[in-house]
Amino acid sequence: MELLVFGHAGAKVIMFPTRDGRFFEYEDIGIVGSLRAKVEAGQLQLYCIEGLARETFYNRHLTPPERLARHERFEAYVLDEVLPFAQARNAHDCVIAQGCSLGAFQASSLVFRHPDRFRKLVSFSARHDLTLTIEHFGDLLDGHRGDDVYFHMPTHFLPGLACEARLESLKALDIVLVVGKDDPFLESNQALSQILTDKEIPHRLHYWDGRAHRGGAWRRMAPLFI
Repeated sequence: MELLVFGHAGAKVIMFPTRDGRFFEYEDIGIVGSLRAKVEAGQLQLYCIEGLARETFYNRHLTPPERLARHERFEAYVLDEVLPFAQARNAHDCVIAQGCSLGAFQASSLVFRHPDRFRKLVSFSARHDLTLTIEHFGDLLDGHRGDDVYFHMPTHFLPGLACEARLESLKALDIVLVVGKDDPFLESNQALSQILTDKEIPHRLHYWDGRAHRGGAWRRMAPLFI
């Protein structure tokens, strides 16, 4: 499991790539460069990791439960290996999860289920429910429904969340959702925003002009929201 680290100090940003992205995607599409000033000033330290989408949700050789089980192993890698690795290098108490497109789903699902491990979520162009078919983006669980699906989809499990301790942890987070006005996942972000509002969980939903589901838009978003 390869990763790239940029910076020497500051808030630690765990960066989840897109469906087809690798650990070097953030550097290739210029997001690392767009954050250069903050990185060099010691405000941010970036951890660009693998996303493994082709081994999890996009692995059609696995059954849907197997895809989710493989995804859970990926999440365990982030929680049990990446976060301790980052803490050993940098004791700053702020950990930010950030992702683009499918990576934003991975980041948000992880943060909403483990809010005690993070301080901030920054989501760019996320589909927060992978069971929905939107444009050419199909149901990644092929109709499978169960607890394994329910507890990974933020728009599924958050409405029923009643644990006061978990809700207080979520209310302490800095949650930032950014999506294009013409993005196919616009309604998904609006639905999540409404759920958070209903639960009295503070957050910010920002709209970007156009579809904005591409590297150029994310590159401009990064210095504003991370």
